[in-house]
Amino acid sequence: MRKSIIGLSAAPIVLGALMALSAPAMAQDEPTPEVTVTGNAAVVTDYRFRGISQTNKKFALQGGLTVSHASGFYASVWGSSIDDYVAAGSDQELDLIGGYSTTIGAATIDVGVLYYYYPGNAGANTDFVEPYASVKGTFGPATAKLTVNYAPKAKALTVGNGKEDNLYVAGDLSASIPNTPLGVSAHLGHSFGPSYLTIGDEYTDWNIGATYTWSHLTFGVSYVDTDRSLFSPAGHNISKAGVVGSITASF
Repeated sequence: MRKSIIGLSAAPIVLGALMALSAPAMAQDEPTPEVTVTGNAAVVTDYRFRGISQTNKKFALQGGLTVSHASGFYASVWGSSIDDYVAAGSDQELDLIGGYSTTIGAATIDVGVLYYYYPGNAGANTDFVEPYASVKGTFGPATAKLTVNYAPKAKALTVGNGKEDNLYVAGDLSASIPNTPLGVSAHLGHSFGPSYLTIGDEYTDWNIGATYTWSHLTFGVSYVDTDRSLFSPAGHNISKAGVVGSITASF
């Protein structure tokens, strides 16, 4: 799932007061809904998962839907087109997610489980589960986040015999530029192996990016890189540095 940074501006105090006086009383008393549904659809020039292209450095179509409850529990589904080298002939990735988010003081804590499902994978054992936990804090227009994902031992992660697990630790910084529709972000992550997700060796990935939001559309560009070389069956270095563009519609 991809999230966008949306800049908001405050209305003048006098105008806000006039609007409040003219608004119907029932509008002011309208309760916050217990359940909210949000979604997005995107086109990206390359789907990079932890720095490695899942589309042989080609375009991908993506989309997601999230149902959230006021208690903090949520469920999501997110999907993307992929190249068939990712999961034994499958051309789709579906991420099924269930989690819980809560705010304690200045920190927001999020825990959940993510299931990677690859339809049409020719009967191969490619699906796996990955629990995750994150903590983030907001400082003015900036947000800092630390995330840990751990996939328990599974045959889908093996690069040899038996079962292997995988650990991914990442830090993210993002900020909206006040009084503008612009946002900036930075990411640093490390995958601990060996497993199928690291293709044998652990490695580090990073990216920096910027977004521009107009109404329900967000335009993004990012520079993505890793510290390793990994080649697809077509001969492309799918872990090499590259620029990724995106257009995302939120609803």
